Amino acid sequence: MQSLVVLGGRDASTYSVLKMIVAKTIPDLRQARSRFGPIAFVPTMGALHAGHLSLIQTARRYARDVVVSIFVNPTQFGPREDLTRYPRPLEEDLDLCRQAGVELVFVPDAGEIYRVGSPNVVVDLPELTQTLEGRHRPGHFQGVCQVVAKLFNIVQPQYACFGTKDFQQLRVIEAMTEALDFPIQIVPCPTVREPDGLAMSSRNRHLSDDERSRALNINRALFAADAEARAGAQVTSKLVATMQRMLLNVGRLGHVPMSIDYVACVDPKTLKLVDTLTAPVTCAIAARVGSTRLIDNLTITPGR
Repeated sequence: MQSLVVLGGRDASTYSVLKMIVAKTIPDLRQARSRFGPIAFVPTMGALHAGHLSLIQTARRYARDVVVSIFVNPTQFGPREDLTRYPRPLEEDLDLCRQAGVELVFVPDAGEIYRVGSPNVVVDLPELTQTLEGRHRPGHFQGVCQVVAKLFNIVQPQYACFGTKDFQQLRVIEAMTEALDFPIQIVPCPTVREPDGLAMSSRNRHLSDDERSRALNINRALFAADAEARAGAQVTSKLVATMQRMLLNVGRLGHVPMSIDYVACVDPKTLKLVDTLTAPVTCAIAARVGSTRLIDNLTITPGR
């Protein structure tokens, strides 16, 4: 039976994880990776919640051994974004991974992934990255593609699991994997929601009670659009208007600021705006509740 092994660090005593390898450097990760056959990979930025655990559960259905990475990637944060606020409860994350039966966790620091003196590499798919999140977060997807391509090369998985809450990220990674001929199957995993419908996110912990109540308008707006589509609505501008109206309905929470970055109905594959609902479309919302930026989406089918 394997006890905890922490590779690439001096502070093994700080981890109480059992039966799990924790690697901090690329050479140590590769050495540990060589002990396993086909693996399923779950890349994360930590602050794990039930949504991440569902990715791990899905990964287990594709491969006997699961590898998780925990790395808050600085290259996908803009200068005005919340890199310093992003939660980093590493010991809690490792304990959750242990409980989920993860075999290997990669926890590099930024200097390990982006070594001083190494050439900068940019991976971009402009047809997919210049809309929605890409429009409001310039450079974000270049950072996402850069780190995911590096992690794919380091970890060498056969499968990689990504949540559909970040549906544009998922689509971009699918396209990058195909364009760069990575021998990896990308596995989409459904959004996990709280009992009240709010999409699970590591950023939810920044919300006050009132902000969290206000944030529920995001998922309510999406499901209101879905109800209209099922009732026969075909013009997406009507769905967008419904979502905007729902988001701006302050109720008793007018003191909680909410600003909308975008509300859109797009083709799930091309991410181009759709005018008429004749096939499945993805309704997407990005909004700030207080100082916390949240995203959510729902793919709807006409007349379903």
